[in-house]
Amino acid sequence: MPAIDALAARLSTYLSEDQVNLVRRAYYYAEQAHDGQRRRSGEAYVTHPLAVASILADMHMDHQSLMAAMLHDVIEDTGIPKDALVKQFGETVAELVDGVSKLTQMNFETKAVAQAENFQKMAMAMARDIRVILVKLADRLHNMRTLEVLSGEKRRRIAKETLEIYAPIANRLGMHNMRVEFEDLGFKAMHPMRSERIRAAVRRARGNRKEIVHKIEQSLIACLERESLGGEVLGREKHLYSIYKKMRSKRKSFGEIMDVYAFRIVVDKVDTCYRVLGAVHNLYKPLPGRFKDYIAIPKANGYQSLHTTLFGMHGVPIEIQIRTREMEEMANNGIAAHWLYKSSNEDVPRGTHARAREWVRGVLEMQERAGNSLEFIESVKIDLFPDEVYVFTPKGSIMELPKGSTAVDFAYAVHTDVGNTCIACRINRRLAPLSQALESGSTVEIVSAPGARPNPAWLNFVVTGKARTHIRHALKQQRRSESISLGERLLNKALAGFETSLEQVSQERIRAVLAEYQMDVFEDLMEDIGLGNRMAYVIARRLLASDGDETPQSEGSLAIRGTEGLVLSYARCCSPIPGDPILGHLSAGKGMVVHQETCRNIAEFRQNPDKCVPLSWARDVSGEFNVELRIELEHQRGLIALLAGSVNAADANIEKISMDERDGRVSVVQLVVSVHDRVHLARVIRKLRKIGGVSHITRVKA
Repeated sequence: MPAIDALAARLSTYLSEDQVNLVRRAYYYAEQAHDGQRRRSGEAYVTHPLAVASILADMHMDHQSLMAAMLHDVIEDTGIPKDALVKQFGETVAELVDGVSKLTQMNFETKAVAQAENFQKMAMAMARDIRVILVKLADRLHNMRTLEVLSGEKRRRIAKETLEIYAPIANRLGMHNMRVEFEDLGFKAMHPMRSERIRAAVRRARGNRKEIVHKIEQSLIACLERESLGGEVLGREKHLYSIYKKMRSKRKSFGEIMDVYAFRIVVDKVDTCYRVLGAVHNLYKPLPGRFKDYIAIPKANGYQSLHTTLFGMHGVPIEIQIRTREMEEMANNGIAAHWLYKSSNEDVPRGTHARAREWVRGVLEMQERAGNSLEFIESVKIDLFPDEVYVFTPKGSIMELPKGSTAVDFAYAVHTDVGNTCIACRINRRLAPLSQALESGSTVEIVSAPGARPNPAWLNFVVTGKARTHIRHALKQQRRSESISLGERLLNKALAGFETSLEQVSQERIRAVLAEYQMDVFEDLMEDIGLGNRMAYVIARRLLASDGDETPQSEGSLAIRGTEGLVLSYARCCSPIPGDPILGHLSAGKGMVVHQETCRNIAEFRQNPDKCVPLSWARDVSGEFNVELRIELEHQRGLIALLAGSVNAADANIEKISMDERDGRVSVVQLVVSVHDRVHLARVIRKLRKIGGVSHITRVKA
């Protein structure tokens, strides 16, 4: 029987005769289009699209997906335009084929950028029609099955990409069977010897375990019969890659992993699942803390099942999953099972399909906010490896988040504005740090304040891609507004040297300068000045070019208030504090760095108005500033406590302390304290001098 006839016979079990004929027509069209083309293995090229369609047929996909699978390489490999496919097979099929074609490799500077760009295209295609990704996954699966014909390096590259991106996507879409095959084929291509060793060990272990497995299986079947509960008991095998990952991550031996016996009980309806659970808990003792109800609270990818672990005969641990037939289908085929259970009048996404759409929508939102494709894929990869925790909002709604998520992740999951204005949180009605990892079952309440802004330190502990992307986006916006503000101040100071100001410059001159620098809006120019990419005095001269080309005077200095935010930082080499004579060094892309006038690190720039700006401290300067002190004193018991007590008595904080002995009697302490200004520092030093045995206190400068 020709291959297409065999496929058509399978399709006729769930598609109408007209739909099967449309799939057939797509096959003959592809056969003609690929005529004369061969795969690397030497087979006719059309065997590949046929195999891809066959994989989708196993998942009972609709006829349009199967037609797209037949035609998925036609646009790319044969030069047939999309319009021709629209005429032949309709708009939907042509769009699917075009979507899959656009996911092929392009040339980029690095493989990382290529992978990231491709993934961005995949997100866009998924948003239009999620079937695009299903055809692409089936295409990748057949390529993985026929990987042997490729060179070693190419084989490893494709396997690595499959393990890093395609297997997690299959998992995120709930497609367990496909994920397992991706992982095992990828593992075999990446580590052929390790894969073969584990495969041989599994075969041996299976032979040794046969008797125990049979006994447990019979006891479970007998238990269901006694309770008059209909259900099918299936043994469950761990796949090679999951054994390998567990051995590596949990540092367990092969024997320890294979000691667990796993079974699945498939029943007809949800009510029976819970009755079966009660029956097996009566048969063997359950292991406390190992019961999970994914029926009431499904996983993020739509997976539903009851999980429990029992103490079997001779203390053998038995893992049991209990689910309905529909849940079994959903667990194995995930989003693809949507088409299997979709009746002709049902177009509303539900279950796994709705969750997949929600995830794709989140991915698109991340893409809009991400700075570049690498930043985007970093966020999505975090999202692709979730191990969920389930927490409650104060109103009792359930939110699912990846393991390790914090209150900030929760806040952004609720709404972007809640995340951006979050200032504190209550976990189970008690105030808790924003960085505390959430645990399943907790109730989380966010305290927000209008005008509050994200803290850059949040990036150190947030887990979800959404939170990370939105924090970065908000910080970029904040940095921009602060850069514009600083740029305006610097430009006004430069113009003051010409005895004029920004208000007095004509709009024509501003437009002329913007055109000269190829900028659309004045704010962009101010941002460039604030970030140190352009010099204020050069821009001032350009704005006043018609009034002669004199250089602005350097009299007067820019006042620093200490609240400038992200575009103004204080040099660590000399740690300036209010009261110190200061200079500003403009560093491209970083904005202004404040140094002490005597700092050696800016000696070469000091006379260069391109790089240095005279600064002074404003009267209303606020904030805390770090200063490093070097203290020499006699070694004595409780030394750290004495120093801490003295600093505390002067209303200052110790940020860092380190100590080394010069000899048995003298200790040298490096102390970083935060103070308000020089007067406050003098008070701290006076308190420290009162400690007995102090011989020297020096402020450390560059």
